[in-house]
Amino acid sequence: MKPFGREPALIIATISAALSLLVSFGFGLSAEQAGAIVAVISAVFAAATAAITRPIAPSAFTGLVAAAVALLAAYGLSVSTETVGALNAVILAVLGLMTRGQVTPAKPTTPAAS
Repeated sequence: MKPFGREPALIIATISAALSLLVSFGFGLSAEQAGAIVAVISAVFAAATAAITRPIAPSAFTGLVAAAVALLAAYGLSVSTETVGALNAVILAVLGLMTRGQVTPAKPTTPAAS
């Protein structure tokens, strides 16, 4: 995918974290609703990352962990909406940086420097 160049995992993780953080501002949502939205955002963006990078496993693992943390924060722990979004943004940022070094674009659009 040309818009992402050679860093699709990092760019998608950044967008996902930003959307998760945006949800944390609440807008009248309960912690459970915010957690569910953040979990869906995490899962969808992880699927997108897995689709455009190889190998698939690191991206899928990142999405699973991020979605699980969001759901645990929303339904398992008694935390605020802000905490759900902030926690997920941090998890996505850290895992995105870790995943970035383990995956490559499925179809690189620019030649690798030699």
